[in-house]
Amino acid sequence: MKKLTNKELKMVRAAGAGGWIVAGIIAGISFLAGFFDGFSRPYKCR
Repeated sequence: MKKLTNKELKMVRAAGAGGWIVAGIIAGISFLAGFFDGFSRPYKCR
């Protein structure tokens, strides 16, 4: 295993951040769709 220098550490990029952003947007859209569906078609508890 190679020990990285400070310069090399600063050049490391987070490649997985884009996936988390897309997942967060999809989760937000799903939540809003369910929220507005609950107002437009409210069902009573059984």
